[in-house]
Amino acid sequence: MKNLLHILILIFCISCQSKIDNKDAYVPESSGNLNHITVVMPEKEWNDNLGEIVRKELQQIYEGLPVDEPMFSLNYLNPQTFTGFARQGRNVVWFQKDSIARFQLAQNQFAKPQIIANITGEDAATRQFYFEENVKLLRQTIAENERKEKIRRISKSPTVEKTLFNRFGINLDYPSAYETVKDTTNFVWIQKPIRKGHLNLIVYTLKVEALGNNFSKQILNIRDSIGKVHVPGRLKGSYFITERAFSPYFYKTELDGKFTYLTKGTWEVANDFMAGPFVNYAILDKTAKRWIVIEGFTFAPSANKREYMFELNTILTSFKKLK
Repeated sequence: MKNLLHILILIFCISCQSKIDNKDAYVPESSGNLNHITVVMPEKEWNDNLGEIVRKELQQIYEGLPVDEPMFSLNYLNPQTFTGFARQGRNVVWFQKDSIARFQLAQNQFAKPQIIANITGEDAATRQFYFEENVKLLRQTIAENERKEKIRRISKSPTVEKTLFNRFGINLDYPSAYETVKDTTNFVWIQKPIRKGHLNLIVYTLKVEALGNNFSKQILNIRDSIGKVHVPGRLKGSYFITERAFSPYFYKTELDGKFTYLTKGTWEVANDFMAGPFVNYAILDKTAKRWIVIEGFTFAPSANKREYMFELNTILTSFKKLK
């Protein structure tokens, strides 16, 4: 805990100093695909134990996908090639030999927005120790950096639809490529076409007592009942349900300062052969004595789904109650 406190103080100091020293300094715009990290270290270490640990820790499985995909994709660079344009990556983990052993986060050093993790030490074992001690913080920092970058990209062409505000008094930040395909008394379905599939957002509300004392069971049953009524499949008599063969992930969290249940799992279509991942947030609206349920799900057969679910989750976490 003390170590984490020191790191957070260090990040704050670096950020403040960066604003002071670089207030008028120009740095180019950072580059790279979302959820990609540049790792800089000698090739010998990349192929040895240190590189193995870095790959294991930064390529942990992205939760809730039907087929395993890593949380981040890694791009390896030899230190000799880490110059010029190569330094403009948005997320960089840089291992260097130095007499001072430390883990340090820097912001916007070579580009903007950018996070650089500097891990230094006399030998690979020391650098590995400092990396492993701080890797959880590193993953959280990069994940937040990527979420902000996705929101920035969405803001370039945001929707002008007011369906969610008019129906539920809420807002989600999503691109104009999404369009409302169903709007009923207590159910809204918003969809964006992609190659050979689509991304989907659905929103509905529940009475405050609907989830009872067994959230994990109730939310899945409610999803199935909502799907049967509102989300039909391609064939007659088919409809959207929860895939029970894969155990979902359940968490307690907050959105917009409100108590929230988070569920990640896999959906399927009863009486048809369709499936994919979903992420579901049930948000407690104490004022209106209701749960606001917002969900994203992807249908993209034979395609990697991490980036699709990342987009949907970013949209959902922009949730704001406006009235």
